[in-house]
Amino acid sequence: MSFIYLHRLIYSIYYIDQVIQVKRSGDGILTSRDYLTIDDFDIDGKTILVRVDLNTPMDTEDNILDDMRIKSHIPTIKDLEDAKVVLMAHQSRAGKKDFTTMKPHSQLMSQYLGKEVKYVDDIFGTHARSSIASMKKGDVILLENVRFYSEESITRPAIEHSGTHMVRKLSPLIDIFLNDAFAVSHRSHLSIMGFTETLPTGAGRVMEKEISSLDRGVKGGERPCIFVLGGAKVDDSLTVAENVLSNGGADKVLVTGVVANVMLAASGVDIGSTNLDFIESQGYTEQIERGKEILGKFNGKIGLPVDVAFNDGGKRIEALVSELPDGNLPINDIGLETIVAFSDEIKAAKTVVLNGPAGLSEVEPFALGTHEIIKAAVQSEYSIAGGGHISAEVRNLGYEEKFSHLSTGGGACIDYLAGAELPGIEALKAAATRYRLNR
Repeated sequence: MSFIYLHRLIYSIYYIDQVIQVKRSGDGILTSRDYLTIDDFDIDGKTILVRVDLNTPMDTEDNILDDMRIKSHIPTIKDLEDAKVVLMAHQSRAGKKDFTTMKPHSQLMSQYLGKEVKYVDDIFGTHARSSIASMKKGDVILLENVRFYSEESITRPAIEHSGTHMVRKLSPLIDIFLNDAFAVSHRSHLSIMGFTETLPTGAGRVMEKEISSLDRGVKGGERPCIFVLGGAKVDDSLTVAENVLSNGGADKVLVTGVVANVMLAASGVDIGSTNLDFIESQGYTEQIERGKEILGKFNGKIGLPVDVAFNDGGKRIEALVSELPDGNLPINDIGLETIVAFSDEIKAAKTVVLNGPAGLSEVEPFALGTHEIIKAAVQSEYSIAGGGHISAEVRNLGYEEKFSHLSTGGGACIDYLAGAELPGIEALKAAATRYRLNR
């Protein structure tokens, strides 16, 4: 039998298996997944290793300043109450002041879960392994900061990660591996990739929700679908714009923040030397030429600000883009006319995806654009906040429950929206294929 014929046969078996395993969603629509979830496994009494993302801002006394990510994993852990749950996570990275143990995280998670999450100050040594071996049904433990192990942050394929000491030591004690750390899954790191090669593998509830919710934005849900891209990550945002407009995922892209400044310059507007110097300092000067190409390619589908807000010593001064005054003040927000125009378009949309703030949102006079766009987004039928600063602003406004989805990932979210393949998710898919073929 030739290799090509064998490959086609395997693919055919996999395809038939996918069709057979089609499931009916809550909306009564037939859907299929190319990854496994908790629902695909018998978890009763099983030992389950869950990679979670508990990385969070902390002060110098190891107090957790933002508990959003810790709270996000509670549904996953509660759905595993009939199993023995081993949590693996990281906090910060070597060289940072908040590169510390996972003890504070276990204490806070215990409060939210309503039972003890035992902290184990070891990753895969004798103490960790004996703690896992002695677990009883319903127990939850949190292993030490996985980035204390030097090989964790090495970027390499899953098959290479699977040969490390950590994977070889822990795998014999574990029945199932779940990746619930969407926010880290754009990195090909050991704890994200290694166990997918050695254990039955699926997605936790956070991962499952991220994929399904972001797919609605990327692949287009109810129309019209509008993306509002801001913040300072210009190259990433332009990649997102190109992706969603090229594949028909979005009907229009509105730009704000530094992204808007670049696109205004690309459209021929003189935004002043101060703003051009800032763009250059961030390494985005070449993005102006790229912006020109995008504006030409997607004529009428890129919404630019009609006015902006300058920062004059902390004072907000607005001007129309067509009548910008002489001077070199920094542009720190979109103007009122733009806020009104963008808000009207956002409110009329069926699906809205926000990524990045509209201005210098941490400074009160220049948070106006960001806050008003957030308020407009919740009036659409389906609203997504793409992680990072914009999700933080949503929570600051108390609008968390009003959004359809708040992503837990910053870099991972923008990579996903840009159409990139996230290594952690691709590893989930590969593991699902192997699992189904071996059954």
